[in-house]
Amino acid sequence: MENVVVLIVGAGPAGLATAACLTQLSIPYVIVEREDCSASLWRNRAYDRLKLHLAKEFCELPHMSYPADAPTYIPKALFVKYVDNYIECFNIQPKYLTSVESSTYDSDKKVWSIVAHDMAECKRINFTAKFLVVASGENSAENIPVIPGLQNFPGETIHSSRYKSGKTFFGKSVLVIGSGNSGMEIAYDLATHGVNTSIVIRSPIHVMTKELIRLGMTLAHHLPLNLVDKLLVTATKFIFGDLSRHGITMPNMGPMMLKSKTGRSAVIDVGTVGLIKKGIIQVQGSISEIMGNIVKFQSGGEISFDAIVFATGYKSTVNMWLKNGESMLNDNGLPTKEHLNHWKGENRLYCAGLARRGLAGIAADAKNIANDIKSMISSMSG
Repeated sequence: MENVVVLIVGAGPAGLATAACLTQLSIPYVIVEREDCSASLWRNRAYDRLKLHLAKEFCELPHMSYPADAPTYIPKALFVKYVDNYIECFNIQPKYLTSVESSTYDSDKKVWSIVAHDMAECKRINFTAKFLVVASGENSAENIPVIPGLQNFPGETIHSSRYKSGKTFFGKSVLVIGSGNSGMEIAYDLATHGVNTSIVIRSPIHVMTKELIRLGMTLAHHLPLNLVDKLLVTATKFIFGDLSRHGITMPNMGPMMLKSKTGRSAVIDVGTVGLIKKGIIQVQGSISEIMGNIVKFQSGGEISFDAIVFATGYKSTVNMWLKNGESMLNDNGLPTKEHLNHWKGENRLYCAGLARRGLAGIAADAKNIANDIKSMISSMSG
């Protein structure tokens, strides 16, 4: 039995940021991670051309800036190096290959009882913790939608987490399902590698340039969100024109308000829109079914594909191991409370990085959690 003050589950950016903030306040902790490395999503499940979609000033972890000569938009390799430097700077020592199997609150002893599996040693570890921080991420498991006939599709089907580069699909016909940032960028990558590319866009999306997003996030500190949104939407229409004729419609709610209310991000264009306008990338609507290698769309169209890439996001797996977390997380493993109050549950339970607020949200969560734990410890000892 290991008795700890704080147990952090997950050594991605959220867990590491929380560990650093606790270190700054001299609060002891243990951090466990089921993978064999930190930030495994970035190291192992990100495509080659990925960069941070937001400017670096919105993507720093607490208490450490990027190098002065770092580019405005940080590429994948540089972010991984930043994470490694962060771990070294704050002497964070995750217990890797340690998977939490169950966690329950003992109301008599007022501690969290956690059972974990040490995969390297093939043994069980029992923890008790006064404070429990869920930092295992909203991107824990691949989310693949149910589509009639998908199981009989003879071509390759992969999730975006396993996609690396379009060069492996040269000369083929590929369908990308999902029109968030990953889906739109993967479609662009495929098309520029000589792939006959189609993308499914079912829902309205805001498409913006990275410069507009940076401007919007800066203005949001000084102006009401609805005013910022009006400026951004006007600028977007001027830059891209009417995209509805190309199968891309705009949500009723503005991009900043939509992010604030729902966590849904605008799509940052990397050149995809230009290829859609030229007809190099084909936009498709909802799928009705798949028959062999033929994908049938609700519009009535039928197209043959060699491969399908699912850029359909992830789902949280927290509820598979966390019990007594109803005060903080819903059935999907995401916060039940409104933004700004989402990070704290009952019985000294916390979550970091689950509110779909990116790295800036992770930094805010980590600081709030560490400060709250410090306050609770002070009141307990006082």
